[in-house]
Amino acid sequence: MPYEQTFVDNGNHTPERFTLLNNYPNPFNSSTTISYNLATTARVSIEVYNLLGRQVTTLICEEQQPGSHQVAWNAGDIPSGVYFYRIHAGNIAETKKMLLLK
Repeated sequence: MPYEQTFVDNGNHTPERFTLLNNYPNPFNSSTTISYNLATTARVSIEVYNLLGRQVTTLICEEQQPGSHQVAWNAGDIPSGVYFYRIHAGNIAETKKMLLLK
């Protein structure tokens, strides 16, 4: 009889590498969610910038454990336009674009 392997999914998955996902929804009206995955413990900061490169807000600035994370941005008092969110996680930095439509 051939040997069969069985895998059990216990829901505890540590990502193999850092990934920054696109915010959802995008475009958005007043609030959006930014998701990202950490492979190792890291000091994480996420800032939002306008088209002129001015920082609008800091969404998070703390040490986080490996795994999947998300943060919501409520832009209720911010004008419509193109914005950029930038994440720093340890020595990694990545930026993505989002569109706020009111």
